[in-house]
Amino acid sequence: MNRFLWPLVLVVGLVAFLVMGLRHGDPRALPSPFIGKPAPQFELPTLKNPEVTIGTQHLAGKYSIVNVWATWCVMCRAEHGFLMALSANDTIPIYGLNWRDSRPDAIRWLGELGDPYVASAYDADGRVGIDWGVYGAPETFLVDPEGTVVYKHLGPLDADIWQREFAARMTGGGTGQ
Repeated sequence: MNRFLWPLVLVVGLVAFLVMGLRHGDPRALPSPFIGKPAPQFELPTLKNPEVTIGTQHLAGKYSIVNVWATWCVMCRAEHGFLMALSANDTIPIYGLNWRDSRPDAIRWLGELGDPYVASAYDADGRVGIDWGVYGAPETFLVDPEGTVVYKHLGPLDADIWQREFAARMTGGGTGQ
């Protein structure tokens, strides 16, 4: 074979390999190693009252959401209206994980936009976020009544994603990510 054809054959093979990989699943999806496993244990001070703590034990006994958010996160602001509506419907308890943020800024932000959370844990140094495998904010985890992580969503939530990915899993449909 001509020495100039080898690089062409290699490039075509690589492109075919990449295209096949993209056709199998969402290339934006970052799977969580916690799907189907117990939620990582944590106990942190709450955002609004550092003398009160919140932790994994608060998630037990019912489906719940852990929503990772921060004031510096533009997409967190984009999803906030949906979280407020979801909270108002009492569909599921929403626990916040305020991640790598300023406590005064976060309290002010919730005061201005509303607080959809049962409580927000304050993770100033990001340690608990790392334990949960957080890549960035917003990220939302669905935890089942036994404390098992059922699903992880990367990016802002909206009504379509809620119905397709979260509600379906709470009624027995769907698979983890």
